[in-house]
Parts: sequence; C-alpha cells; structure tokens
Amino acid sequence: MTPPLITLEEHFFSSAVPDILKQSYSEQLKNVPGIHDKLCDLGALRQRDMDAGKVSLQVVSHAPGLSPYPDACRAANDQLAAAIKAEQVRAGGATGKSRFAGFAVAPMGHPAEAAAELRRAVGELGFVGALVDNHNDGHFFEGDEYDVWWQAVEELGVPVYLHPSWPSGNMATRYEGNFSDAAAKSMGSSGLSWHTETALHVLRLFASGLFDRRPTLKIVIGHMGETIPFMLQRIQVLSRRWGEFRRDFRTVYDENIWITTSGVWSIDPLRCILANTKLDHILYSVDYPFQRNEVGLEWMEELEKSGLVNEEQLRAIAYENAEKLLGVKAPK
Repeated sequence: MTPPLITLEEHFFSSAVPDILKQSYSEQLKNVPGIHDKLCDLGALRQRDMDAGKVSLQVVSHAPGLSPYPDACRAANDQLAAAIKAEQVRAGGATGKSRFAGFAVAPMGHPAEAAAELRRAVGELGFVGALVDNHNDGHFFEGDEYDVWWQAVEELGVPVYLHPSWPSGNMATRYEGNFSDAAAKSMGSSGLSWHTETALHVLRLFASGLFDRRPTLKIVIGHMGETIPFMLQRIQVLSRRWGEFRRDFRTVYDENIWITTSGVWSIDPLRCILANTKLDHILYSVDYPFQRNEVGLEWMEELEKSGLVNEEQLRAIAYENAEKLLGVKAPK
C-alpha cells in the first residue's frame, strides 16, 4: 500500500501578479487545457487533484517570475497564508491539520527586501521555507550582495528550494538555431536549460565559499537533482581546482543539498541517485499543476514494486524525509 505522500514543488498563481507576467503565462500556457484554473485555485479543485494522486500534504509555492516585484511577493505570500488558514479551519478549526503548507516567494532582485520578506513569511505567516527563481534577470545569488539573504536563511534554519526559471536577455538566444521556435523554447527551459542552469547555480554557490561561510544552509533542488547526481564524481574531482575549501563538494552535497523527484517519471535516474545520495536527502514531489498528481502516484507504485527500495526506504522518500526537513506532519 502506498504510504502518505508529501509534495513540495507545487505551484499557484497569485491574483497580485503584474499584468506583464500574466500576459507571459497566458501565452505559454494557452495550449495546456485547464492549467490556468488549477494554478489559480487554492481550494476545492486543488484538493480534488491531491485526492486523485493520494497527496496528503502539499507544500505550495508561487510559480516562477515574481523575483523583480517586492510588493507582489508580499501579496502572494499573504494570499497563500490565508488559503492555508482557511484549509485549517475547514479541517477542524484551530486544532485542524491543513493539507497545505507554504514556501515563501521572495523578491530576489532586491536581496535585503528578500531577506526581510523571508523573515516575515516564516516568523509571522508560519511558512516552512522559500522557493525562489534560479536567477534574477540572469544573475545568480553567490555575490556579496546576497549575503543578507543567506544570513536570514541560515538564522531561520529553513530550506531554500532553487527552482528553474526561463532564460532572460542574451541567455535566451543561446538556444536559437536551425530548428523551430518550439524546439528553442523547450531547450531553453524544461527540455534541458532549466536543469543545467540550476546545477550551475549550485556549483557557483559552492565555488564562492558560501557553504564554508554558512555551513548549515539547506538547499533543495528538483527534477532528480538537476543533473548533479549523474555528474557527481566528475564535479568532485574537478572542483578541487576551484580553490581552498574547508569541505569538498561531495561533503557539501551530502550535508547541504536535498533533491526531489519532481516531474521525472522514470525509475532509471533513481537507480543512480540511490547509489550516491543519502536516502534521507531524497524527497518525493510532483510539480503540480504542470505535472499530474496521478502520474506521480503511478511512479511511486512502480517504485514500490521495483525492488529498488524496501518499505522503510519507500516511506522515507514518500513523506518522512519531508517531515524531518520541513518540520511538518502528513495528515493521515
């Protein structure tokens, strides 16, 4: 029997989103029936889809794109907090267990404001971490200007989920060529670039010495580790040339990086991950509503039958590791 499931790369779309971002999403999602309604829903429709995939608890976060907009980030977090509270009341009042938890969205284009908003979201709204765009207009987060952000993250003791985002500016032209615009857009996003660019961000954070300066940071990356598990041995060898670090990359990977299964529905990548990644750093996720909860459930059932993991290990991946990392409990 499939254990309770916690998912943590699951998105919504706030009513506070600026018009320019709404237009961008409308164009990108126009050929995906029903997805806009699912993104905007924080109630019955979302819970119906959770039931279909036997998801006990969904850690909800905003869809990519709000990094430049501090006011919109605050409004989106307030909207999500209200939805979590409403679900708690529906589930049984002050003692009820909401089936939603929250990851904050933060204005990463404004590091000091991002840090302040994270402190507010965790301290006042009860969020369990943050999910942020992988870059802000092509800029990653290893620079000195982001130390105020990483200080807040470390002091709060919550994880940050680095989520892929679309290439911006000159980055996008790298994927154009003698093929269709559809191919270029896919290669520049979920077809490949999202994953390699997120992996690159993690390497940049390591190379900057961030994990030596702030050794208790918790970073989550999705999509079976955004290619890092498959390149881990090579990264470990070559990163010795990057400078002097108190902990090598493999140690940082073991101690500071968690990965989720989001949106990758094959057992094959997990074979590699189980061989080189600590079991308690592997977490189930779906990537709703861009992926269907039912497909994730089928994958979990396939994993259960595969013999790759025993019952205890299956429970850890399904929900126990998320409970430990986030300080939540899966309603049963």
